[in-house]
Amino acid sequence: MSAVRFLVQTVRETLQIYWELVRIIVPVTVMTELAFRTGLIEAVSPALTPVMGIFGLPPELGLAWLTGMLLGIWGAIPMIFTLVPVASMSVADITVFSALLLFAHGLPIEQKIIERAGPGFTVTTLIRIAGGVLYAMMLHHLFTATGWLSETLDPAWIPVAASADWVGFLGGLIEALVFMLVILMALVLGLAILKVSGLMALLMKILTPLLRLAGIKGEAGQFSAVGLFLGISYGGGLLIREARSGDIPPRQIFVSCIFMGFAHSIIEDTLIVLALGADLISVLVGRLIFAVAATALIACLIRSIPDEQFFGWVFRRANCPAAAGG
Repeated sequence: MSAVRFLVQTVRETLQIYWELVRIIVPVTVMTELAFRTGLIEAVSPALTPVMGIFGLPPELGLAWLTGMLLGIWGAIPMIFTLVPVASMSVADITVFSALLLFAHGLPIEQKIIERAGPGFTVTTLIRIAGGVLYAMMLHHLFTATGWLSETLDPAWIPVAASADWVGFLGGLIEALVFMLVILMALVLGLAILKVSGLMALLMKILTPLLRLAGIKGEAGQFSAVGLFLGISYGGGLLIREARSGDIPPRQIFVSCIFMGFAHSIIEDTLIVLALGADLISVLVGRLIFAVAATALIACLIRSIPDEQFFGWVFRRANCPAAAGG
């Protein structure tokens, strides 16, 4: 294949992936923003207030957690210190809350992308939230028992909530979509170059032991690695195409998506919560260890699920030609 033909084909395939993502992101983002601006999210948030006690957190943070799950980390971050004074929180508190946000944020968009790759929306969303809840509880009990990170919080950055109107919101959405197209195009071309140059093989050789421990093998590892570093929008977006090509077994797609739900965008997201005062070991090292262990456990469990049940309520057969053969 000539270089020009390769470039044209790559651009065409990337635009197809991008259009798939746009069809998910735009309507879901607008509907979620509408729910936030009309007060619907705030009206529902009291239901989460008692839940905060499980993690030893102020009840007011229930609204920030719900906002984060629906709008994403950037939606929740400006609310934290508006709802709860900085002086009343410890490093342990912000670390536990950061764990909740890191595991489960932007669910309507990210889980819809995951669904397009094949795995069921409800199952993967519940697993992702449950993983965050379990990890946050583990951190809370560890901190309570040891007194670790009990010092008063002194964040390096206190975000201020933006007050953009609908015009500003739509302008920001368009800017984000343009930026995503540029990143996605560079990512696809970059992956192709890495494969041709042999650097991808070297990178995967380094990451393979970690991914293999999580039960992720073969081609699924490449897209799990993309999701791990750049996020679900990119890793999941690339996985949609591969899932429909039939090159990756459905159970590997499912395990890869679960792992990305637990651990994704570890550079950007980790830096954000570190600026708020969260503990590095807990939000990065501990999160990765938990993600690998929890994904490995789930990978073992789904091996025992018969194909009929797996494709019935775990994996959406209609979304993935690879599933047609079982």
